Amino acid sequence: MPIHTAPQPNAIAEHDAWRDDRRAAVTAPLGNLALVETRWLAEETPATVDAAAAAIAAEQPSGVTVTTLRRTHLDTGQDEVGIRRWDANAPAIGAFDGIEVFPYDPAWVQTARFTPVDGSRTVPFEHIRDNGGSRELVVPGDIVFTRDGVEYTMSAFDDGGTLLLVFGDATNGRDDESGSYGAGRFLFVQRTDDGGFGTAGEVVLDFNRAFVPPCGFSVQYNCPMPPPQNRFAGDLLAGERIVRFREDFDLYAV
Repeated sequence: MPIHTAPQPNAIAEHDAWRDDRRAAVTAPLGNLALVETRWLAEETPATVDAAAAAIAAEQPSGVTVTTLRRTHLDTGQDEVGIRRWDANAPAIGAFDGIEVFPYDPAWVQTARFTPVDGSRTVPFEHIRDNGGSRELVVPGDIVFTRDGVEYTMSAFDDGGTLLLVFGDATNGRDDESGSYGAGRFLFVQRTDDGGFGTAGEVVLDFNRAFVPPCGFSVQYNCPMPPPQNRFAGDLLAGERIVRFREDFDLYAV
């Protein structure tokens, strides 16, 4: 069940502060809007990619940062390395007009139970740029709760030591004021104790802090999409909805 029934002034103030932090984060020099290129370097290896990135960085104008990344190739299963270019003056930053959100609603602060699983369990997540392909992500336990009489068992994956829930609902892709980002939304899971992935305990899903994934800000991201068990049948009217840009800006034409 939800853990709050009426909005508290401090909760609303904290939510407003979170929104301010989000705006600052996505417009930062290494924020979601700044990513202008993701390039995979077939000729490089984990041992040589840093030097390759340094050479590319040396050719960039002021305000551009180059970082490295790696992933597992879907077909070969081998490590694949690449670079990302971040531009503090990216067109998307200049055209950014804010993130639309649903009104804060304490009824969408949901308690749940986290139950760990033995070993390193993985769950396949389809990714937005993989043409239907799936990548195995480590899901260290189940998140179980009941909402509107329906019991859900959802899978949140390990995102650098924090549980990240990728979920979908009936608002995704809807083209009206109740619509949200088409590919689903993200939410960090909050524990109510100091337990880690290996211990069971209560968690909080504050869906007011659901956020548009990075791929809603730049087409250079390859975001995971909600697996079937992470989809709500109805509307989840909380959290961020969509990213707004100036009318003359086309994110997909950049």
